[in-house]
Amino acid sequence: MSDGRPTAGRSPGEPWGGVRPFSIKTKLGALVVISVLITTGLSMIAVHTKTELRFITVFSMIATLLITQFVALSLTSPLDEMNTVARSISHGDYTRRVRENRRDELGDLAQTINVMADELETQDRQRKELVANVSHELRTPIAGLRAVLENVVDGIAEADTETMRTALKQTERLGRLVETLLDLSRLDHGVVPLRKRRFEVWPYLSGVLKEANMVASARAAIASGSGSHTRTDVHLHLDVSPPELTALADPERIHQVVANLIDNAVKHSPPHGRVTVKARRGAQPDSLELEVLDEGPGIPRSEWRTVFERFNRGAVSRPHGPGSDGGTGLGLAIARWAVDLHGGGIGVAESERGCRILITLPGEPSLPS
Repeated sequence: MSDGRPTAGRSPGEPWGGVRPFSIKTKLGALVVISVLITTGLSMIAVHTKTELRFITVFSMIATLLITQFVALSLTSPLDEMNTVARSISHGDYTRRVRENRRDELGDLAQTINVMADELETQDRQRKELVANVSHELRTPIAGLRAVLENVVDGIAEADTETMRTALKQTERLGRLVETLLDLSRLDHGVVPLRKRRFEVWPYLSGVLKEANMVASARAAIASGSGSHTRTDVHLHLDVSPPELTALADPERIHQVVANLIDNAVKHSPPHGRVTVKARRGAQPDSLELEVLDEGPGIPRSEWRTVFERFNRGAVSRPHGPGSDGGTGLGLAIARWAVDLHGGGIGVAESERGCRILITLPGEPSLPS
């Protein structure tokens, strides 16, 4: 039964009634025909030269065995290579490939093994990237929660209702991120449910910026204990117009977008720089336009298309802040993934200074009149 995919080496309109001239069946048939022809020819020679039949039989057997050995070697050599490659793949080495230099069924098998190795290598790479993504996302709420608890333990902050509410928000976000791990199969297939709801943009983004400041303070406290440094000198500014602006989106996913963009902008801001988060109403009802601007060196135009790829840190890989690391190259990739889930767009926009990331979220599509 055909699976609908074209078979390697076969094309419509091929001669021989669909039988390939270099297939194994053709070779075995040719082996039988040649053996019969050799035996018949030697028998005719024996009749004309009056040679004894036993000599003709021996010569016929030797010739047939030599031809059979040649054909068998041509069939078993690629099988040995495939066995070696398959054994390497079973041990986790997905770099080995089988040579595709045949036009028979073994050539088809070699192509299938190579395709399988490509898919396994891709899945293994995606698994590693997924672990890195999850680790990157879990770091933010854990750092925020640790900051709150350390302030309470050290007596810097009281364990009042507001402080505990902040800790609860971080714990809830951490729980939601852990729940994402249960949706890995849907994530791999591009099917992740969006929990859209209408919310006020100003208080929502204000909370995101507050958490970003909290995380920066937590990282600074941790870094000071280890003798290193982190960025706490960058000022975060929020600009929402109109103030009563609302949006329809998944707040958790948008939190991922804004938090990662702020984190990236802070790392590449100059000392005592400024990062601005702008929110405006889009063209469609409940649509939203977000901008994150910094005062850093910006992104070269040649990298505008590739900067959102995973593990791409770009040409500006060294942050401005003392002791800051360049990150894992995952923040912008995660932001693009979350925006794509909403059917929106994200990209680098023109800016007189620094880097300007523009996000458009479609909200609720308008109904035709």
